Amino acid sequence: MNSTVRYIAFKPRNVSYYCVILLCLLTMISGGYCAYMMEVSGHIITGMNNHVAWGLPHVFAVGLIVTASGVLNGATCASVLGMEVYKPVARLSVVLASSTLLGGLTVLVLDLGRPDRLLLAFTHHNFGSIFTWNIFLYTGLLLICVVYLWMMMEKRFNRQVTTIGLAALVWRIVLTSGTGAIFGLLTGKNIIDTALMAMLFVVLSLVLGTAALVLVTILLKHWQSTQVDDELQKAFNRMQLLFLLVLGIFSIVYHLINVYARQDLYVPLFTLTGGLTTMFSVVYVLTGLLVPLGITLYLLKKPGGIYKQIASSIMSLTGGFLLLYIVIIGSQNQAKILFPGKTVLASRFGDGGFPAYVPSVWEWGVGLGGVAFSFFIFLLLIRVFALIPESQPSTVSKLI
Repeated sequence: MNSTVRYIAFKPRNVSYYCVILLCLLTMISGGYCAYMMEVSGHIITGMNNHVAWGLPHVFAVGLIVTASGVLNGATCASVLGMEVYKPVARLSVVLASSTLLGGLTVLVLDLGRPDRLLLAFTHHNFGSIFTWNIFLYTGLLLICVVYLWMMMEKRFNRQVTTIGLAALVWRIVLTSGTGAIFGLLTGKNIIDTALMAMLFVVLSLVLGTAALVLVTILLKHWQSTQVDDELQKAFNRMQLLFLLVLGIFSIVYHLINVYARQDLYVPLFTLTGGLTTMFSVVYVLTGLLVPLGITLYLLKKPGGIYKQIASSIMSLTGGFLLLYIVIIGSQNQAKILFPGKTVLASRFGDGGFPAYVPSVWEWGVGLGGVAFSFFIFLLLIRVFALIPESQPSTVSKLI
């Protein structure tokens, strides 16, 4: 990738920078302690049970993994699509994707239990399981990111960046599809039993990844006391607008498939009138889709407004993670329709209903610890390697 951009290691002296570092460390320590308590005491201290075996940490883990895939948008647009405006954030995109993926995998390992037996997952494989394939997909993406960044930073291999960038694009689409397929191929979960979950996760990763890259770019520019380039800001807004629209369309199609193709009213009725009504209607549809769409459209007509872009990105992330909560927790937290068209009069296995899942503080600790771990790795790497485009200090030292 031939570029005139000069990159430097990032070593700011802002007080807020060190406060963020300290906050990450404290959150990581708290998360480690919560994981330890879950390990020695068992999952009985969490809100999980025999019905809800994948709890809030799983939501954080999957969210971080699909976000990692989407964060590579910056590098893909620069090296594969040849969009010059994204070149200053291409290296950041690769490093942020790697650190986010590591954070998600860390939460996943701690949530599933027995991290001391992790090596067994790499030495004993069941290729009839989608979980085994995802191990290779996750480790493969990490390897591709390392090679991708190396070729970006080594001038001798700059001409190969497009090739490895194309490989990364294909790999991350397969990875996110595989992650979605884990849930879409669970025939025992009536709410998510559809192959459309694979594509829904791909689009969701693009929304989450773009929002995360926008927030990190703005934060780093703030610490550099410079302003975000207007063209880059417009490009981010156009990208996010497209992905939000596609995500909204896929969400509608998902419910239409359940209603018309399978003649199943249970799924949309549960989502719209069941226990997750507030999460779906208010947090996801309104806060995660409609409001960010409105803000992004406004910013495209009237450029500027960094605070509005920050708000839009935060709401997109919130809505995306709540959608994952609905998919993962909601699909487990309701009785399964084992006999379609029949009424179960009596059961000893909770088929007629069971207590709702409520996340515990231990689960929040592990999940947030994974987020802090991701950002801490990212901040560490950008201090060591030349990944930040050099900028001239602006006369404005705060966000405007």
